[in-house]
Amino acid sequence: MQIVYNLIVLYLVGHLIWYLFREKKFWNKVCAVLVLIMFLLRLFLIK
Repeated sequence: MQIVYNLIVLYLVGHLIWYLFREKKFWNKVCAVLVLIMFLLRLFLIK
């Protein structure tokens, strides 16, 4: 079950990275980076 959870988080991280490069507004990029950091910490099990 842990593998499925990590795959879902990895999928969301990929979409956030794609959104980060596509977005033009600075504040939307800042918000995406904050969410991306939380997902990456969760992916590496640092809680």
